[in-house]
Amino acid sequence: MSTGLVKVILDYDGTLTAEEDQVGELAERSIGTLSREILKAPLSQVRDDYYRTRAMLLAQPHKYWWEVNGGVASYSDEGAFIANTTTILIMLRTNPSYTQAVGDHFPEAEYDPIVDCSNYLFHKHTFDLEPHFREATERVLGELMAHPRLEPIILSSSKGDKVRKNMRILGFEQIRVLGDTRQYGIDPSWERQFAHPEQGEGQIFRVDEEHTIDLRRPAYYNALVKEMRDAEKLVVAADTFSMPGALPMMMGIPFLLLKTEYTPAWCEAYVRAHPYGEVLPDLGLLPERVEALI
Repeated sequence: MSTGLVKVILDYDGTLTAEEDQVGELAERSIGTLSREILKAPLSQVRDDYYRTRAMLLAQPHKYWWEVNGGVASYSDEGAFIANTTTILIMLRTNPSYTQAVGDHFPEAEYDPIVDCSNYLFHKHTFDLEPHFREATERVLGELMAHPRLEPIILSSSKGDKVRKNMRILGFEQIRVLGDTRQYGIDPSWERQFAHPEQGEGQIFRVDEEHTIDLRRPAYYNALVKEMRDAEKLVVAADTFSMPGALPMMMGIPFLLLKTEYTPAWCEAYVRAHPYGEVLPDLGLLPERVEALI
């Protein structure tokens, strides 16, 4: 039996926390900031536009996605927080006066003004949200920490300070955090190819008639490669697929998709069918599934 180090990379929002319980508060805080600081539009108008857009997205989620640099970072139905971010993106892009106001507020955008705006809202307001940890989170982290071969690492597209602050609540401030890993960061100029078990070499693969996965995420790829250097194996666990799960799975890293009330059937089916994918029905089962993989 091998005795090398195995790093267990755990997505934070939605995996260790029940983001479905927090998304309503996140949406209202974001709507308020948009109304007061960015769009300078009446609160009732922005709120109505937000919820009208959200209903439109979730009626046909495969037609709407979190778009970064022209690529599909995630579909709108893949997560509770993702649905919120995608709603904001589509709402801002389809209203010319909102688009102009966002451009004025974010004149030197890293991606584009609307993506930068949605990132700003997410980082700003998730930092202040009181965390709603899943029931099994504390026990699972404790078991992983106690295992002689395992190193749990927490992954987040948010700034690492938010995660570290919330880990202190549980007494796990010693757990390392990979923050601001930009799983959403699509880069069309990146040329790295991946081998699909059925579709051959490429960067964008078809899941079904309505969905594709885009692996052009160099920031996330580099973070994973760096973690591999001093480990025998990585395992990644997350509640969503396109952003945190698709790339490691296609790199040959075992990926555990935590099934939640918002997990789309298409994500679950694709992960189940992939040789490096597995669906985790409950976070509490994570330690034994990792043990089986090593």
